[in-house]
Amino acid sequence: MSAENDNESRLGLLRQPGTVIFGPGQRAHLPRLAAEHGSRVLIVTDARMTTTPEFAELVADFARAGLDAHVYGDVDPELPRENIQRAADRFGSAGIDAVIGLGGGSCLDMAKVTALILARGGDIRDYYGENLVDGPVLPIITVPTTAGTGAEVSCIGVVFDTERGVKVGVASARLEPVATVIDPEFTLTAPAGLTAATGADALSHLVESFTDIAKNPSPEEMQNHLYIGKNLLSDLYCRHGLRLLNSSLERLVADPFDLAARTDTMLAAYCGGMALNTAGTAAAHALQSPIGGLTRTPHGFGVGALLPYVMRFNLPVRISVFSELGRLLGVADPVAGELEQAKAGIERIDGLLAALGVPADLAALGVAEKDLGTIAEQTMLSTRLLANNPRPMNRDDALAVLRRAYAGDRSYWAAE
Repeated sequence: MSAENDNESRLGLLRQPGTVIFGPGQRAHLPRLAAEHGSRVLIVTDARMTTTPEFAELVADFARAGLDAHVYGDVDPELPRENIQRAADRFGSAGIDAVIGLGGGSCLDMAKVTALILARGGDIRDYYGENLVDGPVLPIITVPTTAGTGAEVSCIGVVFDTERGVKVGVASARLEPVATVIDPEFTLTAPAGLTAATGADALSHLVESFTDIAKNPSPEEMQNHLYIGKNLLSDLYCRHGLRLLNSSLERLVADPFDLAARTDTMLAAYCGGMALNTAGTAAAHALQSPIGGLTRTPHGFGVGALLPYVMRFNLPVRISVFSELGRLLGVADPVAGELEQAKAGIERIDGLLAALGVPADLAALGVAEKDLGTIAEQTMLSTRLLANNPRPMNRDDALAVLRRAYAGDRSYWAAE
């Protein structure tokens, strides 16, 4: 087991879009931002969004601004690789100047990888991995309509390769959006299940980024890798985002039309994206990847169901950080020891997940006990994510966490 580590070099690093506009009604800026990059834009979104009045209004705004807006409105959940191929075939010769992603995380990731393929050519499989994008991509503008994924600011696109049965990341600083417009009014029409799943996703991003390993990278490592570990600047976003979710998620469950709660949750999701863009997600996301492919359950519910067990696995090497989490969330007894404060923080996260209706164990996600070994083996393929986890995780460790998660065992089995 590794000893607890910290950011000895006092490093801070952020990667972010060139322009971020946040607030209710701010989608009015989109035509102006798009026009800065040309007259022909491609909007990628999903079928639900194309039927909304907000989408019709947006397309009309583009037309009034003299923009030729093409639409790919068939983005599927979890972004199957075939979506990218179809969009490239349909719009490869359309002279697209910029790609706008409108929707949840899959739509935003679709914008990134479509901008890549339209500019660089080839198959998206050519770019699986880190820093394999060999030149500029088309300008990317992201417009999230859910509060959770953080994909509006991140420089990674996650694709589900259906033939291989796995989710794969295309990670490159070249995929960083040139602009993002974050308008909480878009989330008012989100279904309850989607709101809950994305809220759990945002919470998992903030917890994992905050409790990540501190890698203390060299200048060369900072240049060659996107995820350089927990750092001073990512922690700023984590702290603010966690405080916001601590008060907004339960308000949102009580009243889905509470715009103030929607705004706070969306700002927290943005904070999560800013943090994970350099700190990275970790074991909960690595474990969820094969589970998502197996059960086709929403990503946010998968990571949310796993997070309580991963937190307990990581606790022995992150007691001081989890104790700070307890204090941030206002649940730690100020005169208690660090371990008790840490447990209070973990249990508050448990409570927020429960308030969202996140499944309490893997059986509720549809995972069969016989599949746990295979899931553990496939988790080991997510080396980029496991490298961020503060406690090393091998196959046996992964299987132990999965068994606890399957049984709903939330005892502190390694922290006494």
